[in-house]
Amino acid sequence: MKELFEKKQDWNDVEVADIEYNMLKGVMGTRTEEAVEAAMTYASYLNFTGITNGNYPVFLKVLMTRNHNVIDALLGTRDPFLFMSSIQPNYFIVSTCFTILAKYRKGEIYPKTLGIILGVFQATYNSPLDGYKIYPVSVADVNSLGKHLNEDKGQDDLLNRSILDILDKISSLEGQNVNEDMEDLAVHAHNIRNNFFDSTKRLVDVIPEVLLRIEPNMDKDVLPRKRIPVAEAAAAK
Repeated sequence: MKELFEKKQDWNDVEVADIEYNMLKGVMGTRTEEAVEAAMTYASYLNFTGITNGNYPVFLKVLMTRNHNVIDALLGTRDPFLFMSSIQPNYFIVSTCFTILAKYRKGEIYPKTLGIILGVFQATYNSPLDGYKIYPVSVADVNSLGKHLNEDKGQDDLLNRSILDILDKISSLEGQNVNEDMEDLAVHAHNIRNNFFDSTKRLVDVIPEVLLRIEPNMDKDVLPRKRIPVAEAAAAK
């Protein structure tokens, strides 16, 4: 029994890496003011280093953070739609972006995060067939994309217009005679797009209702602690 209470003194690199990873997961969970501040500092450092082919998975991990302060720190002054333009789209990037869309409920995703993801899709599916070869979109993926359309805003809204343009690209895969899944996908993308434009139809007619539900009691982002201005702090001493 004594051995159970002895402090561990030998640690290998894998164990230390696991500890670091779990600590970072806690930070990126942004559940406390301190975690938000640490995550913002980490995101700012990534912004400073810049995204490259050797570090982009870390940037994608930060994108999963549901805190606008962290995303703002990651972006800096860059245009969200161009944030990942220096990286050639691949299966990992596109699949991760669709995973993020599926993870967030309708109305929950931060607009700048959505902009970054849509920028990736624009680059990937600008040539629809080539994009499909990089990542073969599924009907579920298209639903995850379409659910983020805001029916209260028109097609002139930047995010709506971008989603509609991507759906249009995907719908153009119809008639390519590659496989039946592609045909079904293209038709479904067309139907979502058509239902958005047709005032007599609704998205719920083509996208499962459960995906379109808006959480009425959505948790608000945890904010960093407010700093006391230097002058006030000095006067308080």
